[in-house]
Amino acid sequence: MSLKMGTALALAAVLTVAACGSGAPDDSADAEMTKDGKVVVDVMSPADPNTNMSKNTVTKFMSGRFKIQFRWQPTTFDAGPAKEKRQIALASGDYPDLFFLIPWVDGFTQAEVQKLGTDGIAVPLEDLIKQHAPNIQKALDTNKTLKEMATAPDGHIYAMPQWADCYHCTYPDKLWINSAWLKKLDMQMPKTTEDLRTVLKAFKTQDPNGNGKADEIPMTTDVQDSSLIAYLMGAFAYDPVGANNGVRSLLALDGDKVVTPVDDPEWREGLKYIHSLYEEGLIDAGSFTQNAEALQAIGNDPKAVLIGSSPVLWPGIFVQLGSEDGRDKQYDAAPPLTGPDGKNYTGLNHPTSTGYTFMLTNKSSEKAQVQAIKMLDYIYTDEGQLMAWAGPEGVSWTKPKQGDIALDEKAEPMYKPMPSEEIPPNTAWGALAQYNNTLRFRNAQVVPKDIYAEAGLERRLFEATKMYEGHEDRSQYFPAAQVWIDPSASSEMATLKTNLDNYVTQGQLAFITGKKNIDTEWDAWVQGLGGVGLERYLELYQQAYDNYQEGAK
Repeated sequence: MSLKMGTALALAAVLTVAACGSGAPDDSADAEMTKDGKVVVDVMSPADPNTNMSKNTVTKFMSGRFKIQFRWQPTTFDAGPAKEKRQIALASGDYPDLFFLIPWVDGFTQAEVQKLGTDGIAVPLEDLIKQHAPNIQKALDTNKTLKEMATAPDGHIYAMPQWADCYHCTYPDKLWINSAWLKKLDMQMPKTTEDLRTVLKAFKTQDPNGNGKADEIPMTTDVQDSSLIAYLMGAFAYDPVGANNGVRSLLALDGDKVVTPVDDPEWREGLKYIHSLYEEGLIDAGSFTQNAEALQAIGNDPKAVLIGSSPVLWPGIFVQLGSEDGRDKQYDAAPPLTGPDGKNYTGLNHPTSTGYTFMLTNKSSEKAQVQAIKMLDYIYTDEGQLMAWAGPEGVSWTKPKQGDIALDEKAEPMYKPMPSEEIPPNTAWGALAQYNNTLRFRNAQVVPKDIYAEAGLERRLFEATKMYEGHEDRSQYFPAAQVWIDPSASSEMATLKTNLDNYVTQGQLAFITGKKNIDTEWDAWVQGLGGVGLERYLELYQQAYDNYQEGAK
């Protein structure tokens, strides 16, 4: 079964079971208690192979602090099977008291949240938060984006999303280029589209790795991590990133009008430029077919350094950090390119992963609900975030010492992560617990000054991102994570998006590789967008955006 088909079936399953729900929470549910006075809470969560949630250090800590006896129903970090297990539980009616999920594994969608909430399976959280969770309430009151993400159109909070802010992730469309090769060839970091062409040609023809072979690959990436089109397109048009869920968006704003850039003349010029690089052999054909393992194999080739540049989020995607020959230190970020008309956009990512991850169900007793929301509220404190996400002090992190410098050098250092190889397994909840992982919190971690040291990676990414900040066009940014679609249109919308994503992805690839002639077939391709539902897609999102705008007044 394909991932997209599996996702569609999962959505259908949750909408079906929600329609058959009880229609109201089970307020009469008696709390199941242990002999030592703990409330039993059945929890479904993903876990990696090295994590035993029942024996986990944080589990034991939370159990003691909040008098909860966790009864875990673990799934997997493999998104397909994890979602399938979640959906089987819902369809059978044998679902847990609490879904405690990870957004990029098995988080609920907006459509799923609305159906499960309105049909009584998901318990509204807003009153619990007001009565028992002051830290969550403060976050909602001070973070407008979080509040809009969390609050359904009917005013209820049926599930909480995570908030894991990441400065370098907010600007994902980077190009990492071999600056050692630039130095050897006496060339400057490229600033324009034609500068880049010149550099890539030199990488291809002037043997910068010095082995006497024409084996250099000027630019390469892999399918799942690629920012190739986005980075290069920024010199011609704004390429929207989307809602931080791994799928590029088709949506932008022109004032208050929802539009798409993919049928604009500027987009066509961007594709023509990318095709010209491909035609000259400057972009590796494998960029559009190979997986992450294949890209790593090229980047780590023991015989020679082969990669001249790679458009990905961070260099560890294509080369092993801490390589014995130091090759990983050769790569630096290139700035956003300036195109022939002076444009130099970069993509703007939603600041945190979307997907709804903390959902209490009508199976839970009132006692379980109160203790669970109190636990989540603790995670919203710096102390709780460190404990739940990272693990105990002295095991996963230590307090800063004299002379330690925070990632943001203007910030007061708060914690110093220990080297990953020194941290025992099963000592943290990790990605399950990133609920108030704000920029302030993240940027207060101690990071070495040496950006090329393995432990200095965060600073390397932080410093590189400064070149991109300011090149985003926020006026064109469509706030997809905050715009709730009418549940009655969710199925239609999912079909439209799948069809449009496939059409655009396949069309762009055909133009880049030359399978389609962009000079003679562009107009027909643009007309074909209508055939796969572009007008209807924009119409539905326009309605949703108008409602969002009205609610924001």
